[in-house]
Amino acid sequence: MQHIHAREWLDAGNRVRVDCDHQCNVLVMDDHNYSLYRRGQSFRHFGGFFKRLPAVVSVPNGGNWNTVIDLGGGRANIRYAINYLN
Repeated sequence: MQHIHAREWLDAGNRVRVDCDHQCNVLVMDDHNYSLYRRGQSFRHFGGFFKRLPAVVSVPNGGNWNTVIDLGGGRANIRYAINYLN
């Protein structure tokens, strides 16, 4: 499973902003759910599929959060940026 991954400590209410030049899945999840995602099991996340970007996703509580950009099985050379907003 190929994907782009970033991990950051965020406080409750912080937002993840993903800019990408290609439609994609933007998934924000805690460490446990990221582990499930990597194993191909059912997992919980915030975000989803975005045709129009930037995508902005808020986190409900403080902790380490994983941001994943996934092209849904497709392959492409993409330009992207992941930023964290208070």
